Amino acid sequence: ESHGAIDGHLREVGLTFHLLKDVPGLKSKNIEKSLKEAFDPSGISDWNSIFWIAHPGGPAILDQVVDKLALKPDKMRATRHVLSEYGNMSSACVLSILDEMRKAS
Repeated sequence: ESHGAIDGHLREVGLTFHLLKDVPGLKSKNIEKSLKEAFDPSGISDWNSIFWIAHPGGPAILDQVVDKLALKPDKMRATRHVLSEYGNMSSACVLSILDEMRKAS
């Protein structure tokens, strides 16, 4: 179902990505199942009880994840800040969000 949803290529101009329109829907549809598989062994099921670092593909993705998991808005504060200040920096976003959380702690 998600095959080809995100397609990246290295070209002379740099990395280019093409996303299907429903990438936010695909992510939000599948995230809870993935989280349950990862956290069930630890007994964690309250997604607001853990800290959040999410790759900020865009506001629509973050909005749908927050809605799907009933996250408190502050859970994505660092992620949204990095997205608004620097945009989508591909993989480097995650390190920038970690740094933002470090600064806030």
